[in-house]
Amino acid sequence: MKKGKRRYKLFTGIAVVTVLLNVIAWNSTGFCDAYIAYVFPIWVNTYGRITGLFPFSVGEWMIVAGLFTVLAAVVIAMITVTVLAVHRFFAKEKPLRTELYDKWMGFAGRFYTFFAWTTLLVCLVMTLNCFILYHASAFSEKYFGRAGENRMDGAGKYSVDELLVLYNGLAQRCNALAAQVERDEDGKVIYPGGILENGEISDMQDKAVEIMRQLGESYPQLDGYYPRPKPMTFSDFMCQQYMQGYYFPFSMEANYNDVMYILNKPAAMCHELAHLRGYIFEDEANFISYLACIRSDDIYFQYSGCLSVLPYVTNDLYVEMQSNPQAYGEAADKNPPVRLSRQVYEDDVFVTEEEWERINGTAILDTELVDELSDVFIDTTLKANGVSDGMDSYSRVVELLLLYHREGSQAP
Repeated sequence: MKKGKRRYKLFTGIAVVTVLLNVIAWNSTGFCDAYIAYVFPIWVNTYGRITGLFPFSVGEWMIVAGLFTVLAAVVIAMITVTVLAVHRFFAKEKPLRTELYDKWMGFAGRFYTFFAWTTLLVCLVMTLNCFILYHASAFSEKYFGRAGENRMDGAGKYSVDELLVLYNGLAQRCNALAAQVERDEDGKVIYPGGILENGEISDMQDKAVEIMRQLGESYPQLDGYYPRPKPMTFSDFMCQQYMQGYYFPFSMEANYNDVMYILNKPAAMCHELAHLRGYIFEDEANFISYLACIRSDDIYFQYSGCLSVLPYVTNDLYVEMQSNPQAYGEAADKNPPVRLSRQVYEDDVFVTEEEWERINGTAILDTELVDELSDVFIDTTLKANGVSDGMDSYSRVVELLLLYHREGSQAP
């Protein structure tokens, strides 16, 4: 068999396998659950360990390389079209062959062969490390025995009273923790380091890994190896997208925005690490991050965890107050809303004003445009993977929080 035919058969075989995996995933939750339990951890434990050896985000630079590859494909296509047009013009009367023409066409052919293989492998990796995960059982189904509660049909299943109790608990805890964390002379929080189980002083990344492992003792799917979260080089661009972190399926890394305010970082690190255990939905990763943080012995992580979900709960409570004022009023009479301290309001920021001024002063693209394009891309991606409400699904973390507290006595 000729080498070209073998490559074609291999290419076709991988393409067919990729399509079949997606078809099976869309139609079999059991297959996805088994894949996450027995196969997905292999990629984290092998490939994830290798990329974890690098101090920088490998996935981030893979994205940069991918963008340059796509740009090169466009440029080479334009040049090739021009070369073909010139060649045909001069070859009207008699066949024209030149060494330069042959070399260019040979180069273009090899490049687009490489481009086709790269595209195929990207599709395969995305299927294995991302797409399949979207069709697995929900966190609530696995650990609370409630199928679908946190996916599509949970709206309206909780009372305003329960929502207000949840809010008050978070508000009280935030008020208390705001007064306990260490600050500089300007009132900004500083992290002095965490204490690991072995008594060693750690940085925030190692502490995040430890508390995620500890959470794995209660929730088996979260048990296992975790690489250290990595800061991103292009954190300014992440700020323009209002993104706190990224999980890169290409490199099996948890990456976080290193420019955002420090209190966002602990929860963001745990959130991205949750994706590495097969929880791809944002509401589930938010909830897992919250659990890891509030169960830790580190007050900075506790505070970050509470702040990470407080806006979602506050927004839902506001919606209830506007849509059902009578029910809200009755609930508030029985359980008056806790007023957040001024310090909590000041701590609950994405990026400081000073950083925003610096980012917008040096940005190549307008922040509003970047944010809009990012939202469209994320919303489209989620819907393409079966999340019908797109980015609105992020707020379903409130349903998980309510379910967790409702089932508190039975929850792990």
